[in-house]
Order: sequence, then C-alpha cells, then structure tokens
Amino acid sequence: MGRSNYFDQVLIPLKKAAVKIKADKTFLEIISQPQRIIELNLPFVYDSGKKDFIKGYRVQYNNWLGPFKGGLRFHPKVDMDEVKSLAFWMMIKNALIGVPFGGGKGGLQIDPKKFSEKELERLTRQFTKALSPNIGEDVDVPAPDVNTNSKIMDWIEDEYSKLLGKRSKAVVTGKSLANGGSKGREEATGLGGFFVLEKLIEKLGLKKPLTVAIQGFGNVGSNMARILYGNGYLIVVLSDIKGAIYDPQKIGFNVDLVKQCKEEKGFLAGCYCIGSVCDLARKVDDGILTNEELLESPVDILIPAALENVITEHNAGKISAKIVFEMANGPTTPKADEILNKRGIMVVPDVLANAGGVTVSYFEWLQNRTQERWTIQKVRSKLKENMTKAFENVWDISQKKKVNLRIASYIAAIDRLQRNQPGF
Repeated sequence: MGRSNYFDQVLIPLKKAAVKIKADKTFLEIISQPQRIIELNLPFVYDSGKKDFIKGYRVQYNNWLGPFKGGLRFHPKVDMDEVKSLAFWMMIKNALIGVPFGGGKGGLQIDPKKFSEKELERLTRQFTKALSPNIGEDVDVPAPDVNTNSKIMDWIEDEYSKLLGKRSKAVVTGKSLANGGSKGREEATGLGGFFVLEKLIEKLGLKKPLTVAIQGFGNVGSNMARILYGNGYLIVVLSDIKGAIYDPQKIGFNVDLVKQCKEEKGFLAGCYCIGSVCDLARKVDDGILTNEELLESPVDILIPAALENVITEHNAGKISAKIVFEMANGPTTPKADEILNKRGIMVVPDVLANAGGVTVSYFEWLQNRTQERWTIQKVRSKLKENMTKAFENVWDISQKKKVNLRIASYIAAIDRLQRNQPGF
C-alpha cells in the first residue's frame, strides 16, 4: 500500500462504524481530519560541526475529551502520513478506553543510533523549544514511542519547565520514576492486553493451555510474552527483527530464559529455551522461522506486536490462528481484515488491545496533577478495571449490532466523541 493513500485506508473502520449507527455527516467530516498539524525544520549542528536540517512533526488530532495525547517517535521513516494516522488512532483509543484525552502523535525523522547522547539531548531540547507554544499539561501531553524512552521524556519535561519558569511534571508521561513517572508504565501495554485477552477467552469458552505466537520482542512483545507465560499460556513462537524461533513440540518457551538469552546475545535466533535450559546450537531444522512464516504458524492466538501492515490480503488466507490479537498499531490492512472476518477468525483491534499504555499514561498525568504516588498494586488494579470495562462495552456492542470487535470499538469511540462534541 502506497503511503499516499495510507491515511484513507486508516479511516475505513471509522466510516463503516459511522454507517452502522447513522452518525451525523458533519461530525464524521470533522473527526476525519486533524485539528492542527505542526511541521518543523530544525537547523542542527552535530558535535563534528556539520550542519543539517532535521524534520519534526506533531499532529494534534482532536481535543474534545481533553488535552491531545500521544507518543513521540525518533525514526528515519517518520513522515506526516504516518504521524497523522497514529494520532487518529490515539483519538479513537482514548475515546474508547474512557480517559480524558484527545489524539496526538509526533516525532523526528532521524536514526537515533547515529547520534551521540549529547547530540540527542541537544536535539530533543531544541525540538521541545520549537513545540513549547503548542504543548502543556492542559494542551498536549507527549509520551515515549518508537526509539524514545524515559530519559528523553525527562529532557523534554526539564526543558519545558525551564521555558515555563516553573516545574510542569505533567507536560509529558513516561518519565523516569525519580522524575514523577508512574509505577507499572513499562508493563502497562502488555498487561492491559492480557486483561482483555483473559476476558475474551472467558467469553469464547476456550480452555488453557492455549498456544501463542508473538511477532516482536520489544517492550510490548516481551512483556506480553512474560505475562502470558506466567499465566498458563504456551508461547511456541517468538520473533525479533532477525527472525523467529519456533517450538514444534508445543511445550512452550521459558520466556524468562529467552529474554535473558536475547539480552546476552542481542537477538533471539538460537535462544531456544525450554524448561530450564537454552539450546543455543539449535539453529537448523524447524526451530527457526522467518517473520512471514510466523504469521502462518498453527497456533490458537497470533499476536502481532511489532510493525504495521504485516497481515495483508496476500497472507490473511494462510493464517491458521483462531484469534488475531493486535498489540502493534495497524498490523492488519482493511482488505486482510475482511478476509479474516469471512474466515471466522476473531480480530481484537489495536485500539482496544494495546490501550493499556495510554491508560497508565493517564494515571501518571493524574498522579502528577494531584501530587500523588500510586502503588504498583493500585496501578494494576485500576488498569484492570479500565480495560475490562472497555472490553465489556465493545463486546456488548458487537453482540447487539452484530458487528466485529473492530467496528464495535469504533462505534464505542464515536458514541463518546459525539456526546462530547462542542457546539459551534
């Protein structure tokens, strides 16, 4: 799919949901475009003295429910179409999950690996200065995303607070614990997904152990794997950018050992850890798969937790999982979605499945505003409550309207946005 029509594709579920509930046409037009687009050209001087222009973006999608909210990613392929699409999903996700935020997303078009730490800090602070008139704890609250982390959020908070002349901890979320970050933030997306999956399994009357394939072993994928492994699921396929490891015997990997092995080696291939040992020599036969083969693995649950557009019309007919559980943003194209629906494969959409991250971001923002520090138990309990409530609402809509979970999620989001639409 070309980038030029990517955003049009992203809007397809919105339009389908709007038809189902006969949403007002003007309302639909308004939420089909962002409120504000910020495009920056930042002049930058490297440590070597070399000068360059770096592109920066921030899309502020909709703030009817509260401040714009969404991550900042540092990646060479960041562009306006991608950022606009991600900001749109944030609007839907926040409306669906019931947190008081609108949609936002942004980033810098860079490969952070090519920057020294000093350069990265300097660039982040420069980016913050350029964005500062348009962000703030009541205006727009960025967060970490691809290739950004708590250290980068701390730099943004520090620079913004200097410009403001007073501390403003709630200007960003995903900060370090020492700087007002929330406990439970690292595991939040994976744990939120787990709460939704457990409810779904209950509704469908499925019995454990269930076999799982997870594409992606970054923060989301590895946390999801660890939580599922600790709760009776058999993780039989895992992958990172280099490829996938597969346990054809369906015993299930020891995820803790796999994670330890990957941290030591730098990649998953060879981290064939079952029981209490890792068979590092196992690099042949059916123990290694490509990321493409992973998607077609004979498992109960397939969890894409890495890239967008990995399930397409070309491979959707070969997927054998009963459930596709979207922990990545936009992993399934609209055409693939239709194929999976026709084949009776249940798809749990990204806007519901991975909303645990922004839910705990909201908890962090709330703690900063009220000068509270929640225990990990309180964060987990509140997260479970929010995710379960959102899932039950989506499930009920799905049953009543006879629609799939994606369309039901969009109906729930549209309903909340319509109820909070300001008068003109």
